[in-house]
Amino acid sequence: MPSALQTTGSLAGQLLVAMPQMGDARFERTVIYLCAHGKDGALGLEVNRPFRKITFTDLLGQLDIEHGPGTPGLRVLAGGPVEESRGFVLHSDDYVRQDTLKVEGGYALTATVEILKALARGDGPQRSLLALGYSGWGPGQLEREMAANGWLNVPADEAIVFDHELDTKWERALARLGLTPGTLSGAAGRA
Repeated sequence: MPSALQTTGSLAGQLLVAMPQMGDARFERTVIYLCAHGKDGALGLEVNRPFRKITFTDLLGQLDIEHGPGTPGLRVLAGGPVEESRGFVLHSDDYVRQDTLKVEGGYALTATVEILKALARGDGPQRSLLALGYSGWGPGQLEREMAANGWLNVPADEAIVFDHELDTKWERALARLGLTPGTLSGAAGRA
């Protein structure tokens, strides 16, 4: 069966699953939702690593955004090593505004203060996660890393993307491919 990259030329809307031998500790056991991917590069958000320095209510306070009992208990995630002070909300596509990027499969990405205000009021998207920072690749970089056996890709699954069980997301993403950590090999091959 051809991969999404082979059929559409893009992995947007897919999950990237880090291979154990990647060699970059920043991405060890990482699962990344790819929001954009094309000839100019790729942008994604890590969905399984907490940002330990701040809570959602702390962030709202810093931005002078009122919150109350309807404010969801969002966990702030570390979206990646690029621009870690910049916030991104990956969410269901039931909330779409002018500055929202719609992604494949019912997902959307918004990086405005307005979505934070909507979340604080309790009238934002049904499903969401907040990430500080992002993971980015230049033209052809992700394809080279995949060819070097650094990443696997799998269609996104809402439970993996949005649920709060961060510690099991990597194994669950592998399981969607029929793999376990023990079945992964560090050797790249060509058939």
